[in-house]
Amino acid sequence: MIKHLNKLSFSYSLNAKMLYVSLISIVVAVIMYLLVGEIGCLLVEKVYMSEENIAQRKAEIYSRLSTYVNNNGISGKDTAAMSRWARENDYVTILLYDSGNLHRRFSGEKAAVPESNSSYDLSKYGRLYPLKFSDGMYLVAIVDSSQSREYVVADITAIAAAGGSIVLVLLFYMNKLTKRIIDLSRAATTVSSGRLEMSISAPGQDELGSLARAMDEMRQSVIEQMSSESRAWQANNELITAISHDIRTPMTSMIGYLGLLCESDFSDTERCRQFSRSAYSKAMDLKSLTDELFKYFLVYGSAELKLDMENYDGRLLLEQLTSEAEFTLTEDGFKVQRIEFSGECSVMADPLYLKRVTDNLVSNVMKYGDKGQRVTMISELKNGRLSLCISNGITRDLARVESTKIGLRTCLRIMEQMHGSFEVHNDGEHFAAELSIPANIESSVSEN
Repeated sequence: MIKHLNKLSFSYSLNAKMLYVSLISIVVAVIMYLLVGEIGCLLVEKVYMSEENIAQRKAEIYSRLSTYVNNNGISGKDTAAMSRWARENDYVTILLYDSGNLHRRFSGEKAAVPESNSSYDLSKYGRLYPLKFSDGMYLVAIVDSSQSREYVVADITAIAAAGGSIVLVLLFYMNKLTKRIIDLSRAATTVSSGRLEMSISAPGQDELGSLARAMDEMRQSVIEQMSSESRAWQANNELITAISHDIRTPMTSMIGYLGLLCESDFSDTERCRQFSRSAYSKAMDLKSLTDELFKYFLVYGSAELKLDMENYDGRLLLEQLTSEAEFTLTEDGFKVQRIEFSGECSVMADPLYLKRVTDNLVSNVMKYGDKGQRVTMISELKNGRLSLCISNGITRDLARVESTKIGLRTCLRIMEQMHGSFEVHNDGEHFAAELSIPANIESSVSEN
């Protein structure tokens, strides 16, 4: 998972995507603000400020003012009463004209106050409305500046639209992101419930996509591990079944021969020897089978080997091992050539397990080796390592097959436990196995 996340480029990361979405939302908000603001201004200018609507609003204002004056008996000189009415009508300015001259001006708190003109200007104020006060007739000019309120409303609407567009863009992105997280969580839950055949995937090259790929690799790893464990369990069962059957046969025979010996009066010496030889042969068969079982658990066992590592003279140790191997192979009809290094070196090893390695190799030669070709054993001290290479030709008689085929893997595990190495080369005609362990540097070669 860490590997996937480390490979992730910033341009595809969730942080980068959030930055892109934020920039897009800002651009959309600016466009929305300008568009809605322009539409609002056009509506105010073309609709709200049309001559028909202006005339209608002034007529309504005149009606309210006329009703107020008539019901309360207001005179044209009663500035307090007129100011009170103006304060109740925020965006209205009233200009009273007496005999063509400006008499009084009353403005609401939010009204646009016109310039002080002593004469009436029709181009600015429109028509004059006659209004009878308690002290006589006056002409009234009405100024309506409520369009400023509409411009404010249009501006607020544009700001709200811009803010809403930001929220919508972010919600759209967060909804997609949340859906991906939910889908990934559902897939993980499905797999964790045991349905390992379900793949885990999430589109994209960001952290979620990388996490999905890492989780799917983990799922495949679990499947492979379970498959390996299943194969190992099946192999265990088959091995135990096979070895149990194989062990039962020589053991039954051996018990039979020993029973005959126990029942014999030992007067027939030759017959007793025959029974003894047969029992011994079956005991050796039984030993061979138990050795195979030991090899198997040595290879597939999880525990570390209990090695008794000590410091030994490398030349003497290797000479003893090769001498015993040579004797065994010679007894079996092989011709052996040993090439040994001369000099002194020391190695850290467990001689019993090291002998088990050479015994496995000797057993392998005896099973597959060609007695018409010489077996060569070459020991060498080079680059701080003491090595032994055993090579021979492979017999063409393919009828002899190793029962479990794990002897070489046994050698590999033993040498790895002793911090050494084990390599095998097989081209179908020649076989060579080389084992090596750390040692002191000193070499000289001689041939026996």
